[in-house]
Amino acid sequence: MISVLLLLLPGLALASESPGQLMDLTQHWVGYAAIAVFIVAYTLVIFEEQLHMRKSKPVLLAAGVIWVMVAMVYRHHGDSHLVESAIRHNFLEFTELFFFLLVAMTYINAMLERGVFEALRAWLVLKGFSYKALFWLTGALSFVISPVADNLTTALIMCAVILVVGEGKPSFVSIACINVVVAANAGGAFSPFGDITTLMVWQKGIIEFFEFFALFVPSLVNFLVPALIMQFALPSGKPPAGDHEDVSMKHGALVIVGLFLLTIVTAVSFHNFLHIPPVFGMMAGLAYLKLYGYSLRRRSLSWHSGSENPPGSHDDPFNFDVFEKIAKAEWDTLFFFYGVILAVGGLGFIGYLSLASGFSYGELGPTTSNILVGFLSAIVDNIPVMFAVLTMNPEMSHTQWLLVTLTAGVGGSMLSIGSAAGVALMGQARGQYTFFGHLKWTPVIALGYGASIWVHFLVNG
Repeated sequence: MISVLLLLLPGLALASESPGQLMDLTQHWVGYAAIAVFIVAYTLVIFEEQLHMRKSKPVLLAAGVIWVMVAMVYRHHGDSHLVESAIRHNFLEFTELFFFLLVAMTYINAMLERGVFEALRAWLVLKGFSYKALFWLTGALSFVISPVADNLTTALIMCAVILVVGEGKPSFVSIACINVVVAANAGGAFSPFGDITTLMVWQKGIIEFFEFFALFVPSLVNFLVPALIMQFALPSGKPPAGDHEDVSMKHGALVIVGLFLLTIVTAVSFHNFLHIPPVFGMMAGLAYLKLYGYSLRRRSLSWHSGSENPPGSHDDPFNFDVFEKIAKAEWDTLFFFYGVILAVGGLGFIGYLSLASGFSYGELGPTTSNILVGFLSAIVDNIPVMFAVLTMNPEMSHTQWLLVTLTAGVGGSMLSIGSAAGVALMGQARGQYTFFGHLKWTPVIALGYGASIWVHFLVNG
């Protein structure tokens, strides 16, 4: 039935292709349909906040539809093996990313539950800093924390601080949130752990772990240039003193921070010295947390032996369940990555990425193309853009690979919808941090974007 359907459809002039050979479907109905499906899916992702539809849903469906259409064509030509191999290759790409992120998210959730970030927030609130000092502190902390904790988590933590101290000052909240988004994205650009795109580049083996730090100065410039200009729009004075309670971290909080750092060292060591994929180091690091969680559970049982409260009660200082932290991972984000990687992989299998690579990196040149990647990331999202670049794998120098890593990481800061940090803060600070509020400062952020590229060539060229 499928064969008859395909014979009746226009544009199927591929019978001359021999089995075992990739077919160019860019001029075929399946190619046009796949592009349409991807555009519709990503339009729904962009309007996630307005539609109240999780971003993973449309891209998961798009990935399935694209590969089913491709498989139908190859099956008609008597070759399903190529499609199967391509899907397995793309799925392996996702699997490594999935388990790496799952471990990182589990550690972040564990530190959240132990009160590490809440204690930091409370300290900032209690110090009674001025609006200008808070602007620089939240920005600087975002830049410093995001290379380890990732830009999304960092932005959410700093936004919580801003909302507390900026109550009644929406002008401060808006500009401070913009600063945090720019700083978190800039900080994430010079670390494999700071952003999904840098993680993908590292796992691909294109840039080694310590080579990312060559982007530190350009990333710092990307943060400082707009911040230096935006500070003049801040309100004067300081937030009114309030009754903010002091917050103490739960038992084992600092141990878990130490274990997370040890996990990062393990992942880097596995990759650099043993040439083992870094995800295996992260999974070994998950074992550290599990074993420490077991130790806490044993102490919890001892603590409850002399208490009337049942095990697992709220006042138990040792109560810790690692599987609860795994369950609270950002599953929507993880499934979104699956949909993006498989959908973009499908478009690459059809032949569109080779076509795009030939035009952009062949006709325009690597520098222009890599700069445009940053602008495209502000509109679409840096994850599919960077995955497309990695799939195309154009021939270019190490300096250019560093450039595209930088531009994909910080380009999304130009619009509030251009990064996960910006989208999340629009929801967290609803009505105070908005798309148009961010758009007003886009020229200034773009100035920082241009300055960071210039500094990159100055320092790394």
